[in-house]
Amino acid sequence: MAKKRKQAPVPRPEQADKPATLADLIRPEIRDQLKAQAKSQAEAQRTAEEARRLEERKKAEEVRKAEEERRNNDFAYLLENSKLDWKTYKSSGE
Repeated sequence: MAKKRKQAPVPRPEQADKPATLADLIRPEIRDQLKAQAKSQAEAQRTAEEARRLEERKKAEEVRKAEEERRNNDFAYLLENSKLDWKTYKSSGE
């Protein structure tokens, strides 16, 4: 049997060829700390946005309820928007 030749390892480009990034320059502990801080700030911002939307929704609901109550107390509005079909209210026992 013939011996198999081992292929020469492919030379990899060294780190010196690539420009250094900020992540490469700082210590891993600091990088992890900055990532955690960014994540907590994003979470806080998301929570604040959700609270603002909830508050807007509550205000819109209050406005709608106030308008509905105002209309229910307005006799002219009720008269214009009511069905005047007396047959639906007539009892069938007569």
